[in-house]
Amino acid sequence: MTSEHPVPEARGWAAEPADPDTAVDRWPPKPSRTPARERGEILSVIAVGGALGACARYGATLIWPTPSAAFPWTTFWINVSGCAAMGVLMILITERFTVHPLVRPFLGTGFLGGYTTFSTATVDTQRLLDHGRPGTGLLYAGATLLGSVAAIWATAAVTRLLVLPRPAAEAEAL
Repeated sequence: MTSEHPVPEARGWAAEPADPDTAVDRWPPKPSRTPARERGEILSVIAVGGALGACARYGATLIWPTPSAAFPWTTFWINVSGCAAMGVLMILITERFTVHPLVRPFLGTGFLGGYTTFSTATVDTQRLLDHGRPGTGLLYAGATLLGSVAAIWATAAVTRLLVLPRPAAEAEAL
């Protein structure tokens, strides 16, 4: 190597792909901020994003309230739409665009983490069971899980198709 600082060969777990939020592109790494300050920035954007996401979720529950013994459609659609947004977001910021390192914690962990509410889905399931509606409760629990996983998978796949460059031969075939 002609570099002044040779990059050591990665072995074992270190050879695995790095988290794009913490990847270092140069050797030796040049610290631009202290680790404590960087952690504080990340926690701050997660907190702000989480507060905004929770407010959006609360707003949705005010607009579309659910009676206690009814199928909790609002929480169901909050979770499914939040997972769909996560599928789009992760493809865009990890595979298509280069974004500021705080975008992912703000939008993904913060906003969408605060917006989605799987703990409320659990409480809703318990409430349906307590109101003597075990079939509806189990349907709701299963539909929330399957709908959320399907939403994140489908939106990630569609986003890849729409925004990622295709090889020339594949693009000509379309």
